[in-house]
Amino acid sequence: MHIAHFIQRYPPALGGSESYFARLTDYHRAHGDTVTVWTSSAVELREMWEGTNRTFSDEPHVRRYSPLAFPARRYLLKAASLIPIRRLQALTLPCNPVCPQMWRDAGRWSEPLDAVHAGCLPYTFPIACALRLARKRGVPFFLTPFLHLGDPNDPNDATRHQYTQPVMRWLLREADGVFVQTLAEYRAVVDLGVPESRVTLQGLGVDAAECTGGNREAARSRWGVSPNELVIGHLANLSYEKGTVDLLKACLPHRLVLAGPAMPSFERYWETYADKRRIIRLGVLTDAEKREFFAGIDLFCLPSRTDSFGLVLLEAWANRKPVMVYRAGGPAELVRDGTDGYVVECSHQQLMRNFDPEELRQRGEAGFARTITEFRWPEKLALVRGRLGAASRHG
Repeated sequence: MHIAHFIQRYPPALGGSESYFARLTDYHRAHGDTVTVWTSSAVELREMWEGTNRTFSDEPHVRRYSPLAFPARRYLLKAASLIPIRRLQALTLPCNPVCPQMWRDAGRWSEPLDAVHAGCLPYTFPIACALRLARKRGVPFFLTPFLHLGDPNDPNDATRHQYTQPVMRWLLREADGVFVQTLAEYRAVVDLGVPESRVTLQGLGVDAAECTGGNREAARSRWGVSPNELVIGHLANLSYEKGTVDLLKACLPHRLVLAGPAMPSFERYWETYADKRRIIRLGVLTDAEKREFFAGIDLFCLPSRTDSFGLVLLEAWANRKPVMVYRAGGPAELVRDGTDGYVVECSHQQLMRNFDPEELRQRGEAGFARTITEFRWPEKLALVRGRLGAASRHG
């Protein structure tokens, strides 16, 4: 097969959808497919809006496009995105890496092509380019939206509103196939007007070799943590949306280890935060440091309102660590409260609790057992490849 993948960023950029598309690309190529990745040249999130002059090592299968940056960008794009023309809205939402050359090339690319696969919302510009290429070439168009559904108990949830606005619905309905990660996302996509016959429930996987094997004693020694001290870990883009600020507000009677890039909104809160002595900040982790992080913690906490699945939860389970999540989005469906983790309502007060070490151990073991039966990458990736192949043969 000849496949085009479209994604807002690509490694070395960090992120769940970015790493997923890289893994899927490697899987396709290992099975003899020709894959061309279309993406922006942004690595940091802010570079999608501010532009970048980065250069990359030779990667002939990856086409990187420079995002457009200009004065008053946000305000001009916002005004254009209010015009009720769906394609125009998809190209002008301010959160997008706007890459005009990507749009032009999508309209005239002539290399062999059997299917186009894009992700993920709310970054609609690359998805619109993918749709353009698919329609120009008469091949199937697939979308993995990683739809964020927010707090189901909040009728005015801002996350759900952002991910289900009319332009997002239009792109979902235009897709010949949609891959979703949970039953909740499946129901939401169908409710947004996508026929059930086009929706495939996929789910994601974990490779234990990539995230396990760290030295617990060495990690805790570097952190200055005593052997019997309970440590809660949090690995994400540090932000309000991922629940980082809620973890700080909870004032948990335990040590808290934060890892991952910090968003500006978090840094502003951090400047005013008083109880910094119990917080350990690690920054962006290397692969080896991630193994040490998971080895050193006792509980992984992701009180996020903006996750469609949560790959990092599987990595915690692969390390036999229990997880705690909000009752929001994919994690609320993934985690079984009382069995392999804790599912609490979306409030920092709900994070404030004491934990029994034996209970933590049992829930971590239960999560680990699921990783070797339910969340195996080869099966998940084969499902996607098979669906693209079947559609290209009959499209």
